[in-house]
Amino acid sequence: MWRTLATVSILESAELRTARLTLRPVGLADVDALFALFADPQVVRYWSRPAWTERRQAEELVAADVAGLGEGQAVRLGVVLVDEDRPVGTFSLFALDRGSRRVEIGYALAPAVWGRGLATEAGRAVVDHAFDVLGLNRLEADVDPRNVSSARVLERLRFRQEGLLRERRIVASEISDSALYGLLNRDRPEAG
Repeated sequence: MWRTLATVSILESAELRTARLTLRPVGLADVDALFALFADPQVVRYWSRPAWTERRQAEELVAADVAGLGEGQAVRLGVVLVDEDRPVGTFSLFALDRGSRRVEIGYALAPAVWGRGLATEAGRAVVDHAFDVLGLNRLEADVDPRNVSSARVLERLRFRQEGLLRERRIVASEISDSALYGLLNRDRPEAG
């Protein structure tokens, strides 16, 4: 049974935990880690914005994230390895549509932790929270089709590619498509 989103914040609990990770809302203490993450051209290679060049950009992101969390509309979770305190990535829920019980997701990890299954592990925790705690019906993501690793993460989480928007983005004069992915609560094995 789904809960009414009118009374549920986008993130009811302060933290999500997995075997290797803690996912918690980002805050001012994370500005340097976020700047390092999003200033890395490898991390944002397939994103809808270029790599950051100024620490101020991270400060502005954190301020917007704190406001979004306070309004119950969005949350950016720092992906933190157990026994550490600095995020090695982020996982976000944003563009909440309460009436349709739908939200978009996005994620990024530092190259130093790529290939360890952390995005899938964090994604499972976020997906379970979105469906089981928040009562959402649908999750969405859009990925540059050239980002094969990100598409694999979504597919491991049981997302299905539902469409392709041609030449959707132009970042630093580079034109790219967007592959659209969706996951319904009923598509999860445990939902049956």
